[in-house]
Amino acid sequence: MKTKILSFLGLLYVACSYAFPVGSEKENEDMQFKYLKNFYDFKEEKNSLFKAKNFNHMADKIREMQSFFGLEVTGELNHKTVDIMKQPRCGIPDVRSYSTFSQSPRWKKEDVTYRILNYTPDMLQEDVEEAIAKAFQIWSSVTPLRFTRVYSGQADIMISFASGFHGDFYSFDGPGGTLAHAYPPGSGIGGDAHFDEDENWTKFTTYSGYNLFLVAAHELGHSLGLGHSNVVGALMYPIYMARDTRDYRLPQDDIDGIQALYGKHSEMTPSKPPTRPEDCDPHLTFDAITTLRGEILFFKDSYVWRKSPYFSNIEHDTISSFWPSLAAGFDAAYEVDKRDQVILFKDDQYWAVSGYSIEPGFPKPIQNLGFPRSVGKIDAAVHDQNTKKTYFFIGNKYWSFNENTQSMERRYPRKIAADFQGIGPRVDAALQKNGHFYFFNGSNQYEVDIKNKKLIRVMKSNSWFNC
Repeated sequence: MKTKILSFLGLLYVACSYAFPVGSEKENEDMQFKYLKNFYDFKEEKNSLFKAKNFNHMADKIREMQSFFGLEVTGELNHKTVDIMKQPRCGIPDVRSYSTFSQSPRWKKEDVTYRILNYTPDMLQEDVEEAIAKAFQIWSSVTPLRFTRVYSGQADIMISFASGFHGDFYSFDGPGGTLAHAYPPGSGIGGDAHFDEDENWTKFTTYSGYNLFLVAAHELGHSLGLGHSNVVGALMYPIYMARDTRDYRLPQDDIDGIQALYGKHSEMTPSKPPTRPEDCDPHLTFDAITTLRGEILFFKDSYVWRKSPYFSNIEHDTISSFWPSLAAGFDAAYEVDKRDQVILFKDDQYWAVSGYSIEPGFPKPIQNLGFPRSVGKIDAAVHDQNTKKTYFFIGNKYWSFNENTQSMERRYPRKIAADFQGIGPRVDAALQKNGHFYFFNGSNQYEVDIKNKKLIRVMKSNSWFNC
């Protein structure tokens, strides 16, 4: 199922809710009933005479939910289903029996106005304005829509921050509950977007607050007439996903949905995606390299080369096929096999992933690892599985990080050239394999004996591809 276009009678609210608190079995059961009622049109029979019918109906709704999220359809509240229920998400229903207009709700004009009524004290005023403008821009960049900010009077889309009851019968519930809600296109309150002031709003994606741009962009999708998508990584996916917002691009599923309502931008020309370099290009370089459950992943821009012991040929993928919510262009990566984690770095943030899942609480600033604030990015990283130490390469120096104590070791940083002679002053990517370190610098790689830190040989970077 792709992005839905909102098509129903009356005004709907959108509420982004966070994970259920831990409580008694009865409380958790009530929450699960509420989830199915709010998002899947579950109607509970109160009369005990209809208890069996009630549970049969609930099983049907669980199957409906499992089908939407691509889970195994069992009709039972298994762990994976409950885990989805606990994820942060928007409060607009995924399935509901609404009456519909003869046409999907949409603005019947290309010039749409908006007004920011007030501001959150969590952010600078100019940062709030920038986040809202950027949220509108991602939708206008792929449609004929033009959004104009007005500073007084009535606008098509009124944007405000409020706490508790704020005049629309859908009260906010304090920190950690609903984040925001918005209304589909229409007169009066139609199109308006409200943000819960009790939340901590941030300019960047952090583990301690909610990225205003991400929430606003999603809510404005509803303000323009879009419903939810079941495509993981789509902006209109119902579960809120923290992601890197720098150089953010609207996913194709959202583009398809909004263009179904408004058409394409009149000046849009089909753009060709960047071409993946050939495997045996003698000038091929890599941004980052890591192992993952026995495979080796080579990253370059948005592409991934996979060398696996399970198949003879090199497999080709994209970063979005692994982790849809992460922006391409990693700076460094390494695997801690004991924890079944890969750590990915981009600019001054890092993510921990397990297989295809991003661990909760990420991204985090690299300063959490012990780097000084003067360090803005990491060039390369490699984990020594024997000593449980991770080496970070930045400029012409490197740091040693103890994974057991989660702390930087003393007497670092040290000069790369002093301890790893012959590999040059900088490292673009690094890998541990077969008892050796492999340091990549441009189109060359340097095989180094781990124990003696002695250079063994120099090869082309793509020698792993049977070139």
